[in-house]
Amino acid sequence: MKELKRLNKFLLKYKGKLLLGLVITVVSRVFSLVTPRLVGDSMTTIENYLNLESVSPDELKEILLLNIVFIVGASLISGFFTFLMRQTIINVSRYIEFDVKNEIFSHYQSLDQVFYKKNRTGDLMNRISEDVSKVRMYYGPVLMYGTNAIILFIVIISYMFSVAPKLTIYSLIPLPILSIFIYKISDLINKKSTKVQESLSDLSTYSQESFSGISVLKSFNIQDLIFGKFDKYALESFKNNLSLAKIQAWFFPIILFLIGLSNLIVIYIGGKEFIDGNIEIGVIAEFIIYVNMLTWPVTLVGWVTSIVKQAEASQKRINEFLDSKTKLKNGDLTISKKDSKSIIFKNVSFKYDQTGIEIFNSFDLKIEEGKTIGIVGKVGSGKTSILDLICRIYDPSSGDIFIGDKNLKSLKLSELRKIISYVPQNNFLFSESIQRNIQFGNPKATKDQVQKAAVLSEIDHEILKFEKGYETILGERGVTLSGGQVQRLSIARSFIKDSDIYLFDDCFSSLDSDTEDRIITNLKNNFNNKTLLIVSHRVSCVRHADKIIVLENGKIVQKGTHNELISKEGFYKELNAKQNSEVNK
Repeated sequence: MKELKRLNKFLLKYKGKLLLGLVITVVSRVFSLVTPRLVGDSMTTIENYLNLESVSPDELKEILLLNIVFIVGASLISGFFTFLMRQTIINVSRYIEFDVKNEIFSHYQSLDQVFYKKNRTGDLMNRISEDVSKVRMYYGPVLMYGTNAIILFIVIISYMFSVAPKLTIYSLIPLPILSIFIYKISDLINKKSTKVQESLSDLSTYSQESFSGISVLKSFNIQDLIFGKFDKYALESFKNNLSLAKIQAWFFPIILFLIGLSNLIVIYIGGKEFIDGNIEIGVIAEFIIYVNMLTWPVTLVGWVTSIVKQAEASQKRINEFLDSKTKLKNGDLTISKKDSKSIIFKNVSFKYDQTGIEIFNSFDLKIEEGKTIGIVGKVGSGKTSILDLICRIYDPSSGDIFIGDKNLKSLKLSELRKIISYVPQNNFLFSESIQRNIQFGNPKATKDQVQKAAVLSEIDHEILKFEKGYETILGERGVTLSGGQVQRLSIARSFIKDSDIYLFDDCFSSLDSDTEDRIITNLKNNFNNKTLLIVSHRVSCVRHADKIIVLENGKIVQKGTHNELISKEGFYKELNAKQNSEVNK
């Protein structure tokens, strides 16, 4: 149970509701005990009447009618308090579920890029949904039924022993056996259910991938091959579900058998005790009801144990992620509009921990505020890494990076990212409207501001061609748009943020040369006082930059303006000549 101790803070948070639920549970169980007692008294009264022992017909009718009224009343009151019990304890479990999901999601947002590269999205989703749901069962039904069962056991068994100790001992014999059977079957059901969930996960994952890549499957004409694999996953899921159903089929027959056995024992032993004059006939009827009342709590022992085991395992998985810490430590300094926005790399070394590949070694670079810097180089030369380091997706292994005179590590992450707009290589659009996707750059932006950003990114005229315009809902990851449209929407999202520093990471690659030229012109005319870093494989994207740097193996091998670099032998001149020849063909 040590893994679940982490959530004790939530029990303390809602201790008032839980204590109220406990009181309500006790009241509910007390009123539920009235019915067996009154049934027993009624049976004894009828026996006395039949034996002509001081009970007249009128008295019998009066006693029975009064008992019926009390039974109905007690049942209604017990049912009402049972309802209140569920409203308190079960509601607390929902509050805890809400708090735990918020805690996990908030923690997910604080983790760095390394965490997300190590863990699959499906696993992250499973822990915040399925695992939390299993933990909720521990703090809801288990807590409620467990409390209910304990109170019921204490009250009923104490009373049964006070009335007929011998009959109590015999009538309770099958109940531990029932509990053991239920525990064993629940354990098997738990294992089988795990296999069912695993096979269902495989089937769902394979189906999702097949649907997402349906155009590829059809273009290569491999539908039969894909269906064969799907059939294999479906057959495995079928076998696991069938195996689970066979185990579950034993559940209720065993319960009914052992309940019936308990009732037979009560009737047999109780009959002997009645014949011997040790008990009244009403006690037998009373005990039959008590045994049936105890059966459900006993049955719950196995079920509760299984749920607790599942909750423990799920909370352990949740704790593994909650114990994950980001390497990016938050600073405490802020940055104002008046502060310098120049960017300085001083003796920076950087290596990716997950691959061990070293990108920079004693790297130096100064980017003046308000300047446009173009960055070119071969694949793996470190272009994207410069942008990642500036917005602190990663921290350098050694050395320092400054914005003005402030070390990036000393700044609050929220303050740093407030002044930066970053358009990555792999753009992501949400399954929202086009307007909403652009507004993610500035949630408070008006429709006019959204349209202005779209005009600057040369996408407005295409949006207006859609039937619903800016209210058009995009498919998952922007699947309904072309690659160039996705890039331009992402660029519009960065424009609407109105930042001091703009980072463009090869985000013009899917655009034709005319559209690219118009966007570059818009950047020059509307963002000339901003600091711009443009990473690209195209010379046309960086030729108008104030300075261009050429990277190779994490080092600056060339730097200068476009005209300066094309006059010197080197990578940039060769790249420019090659791309010009391709355009002129």
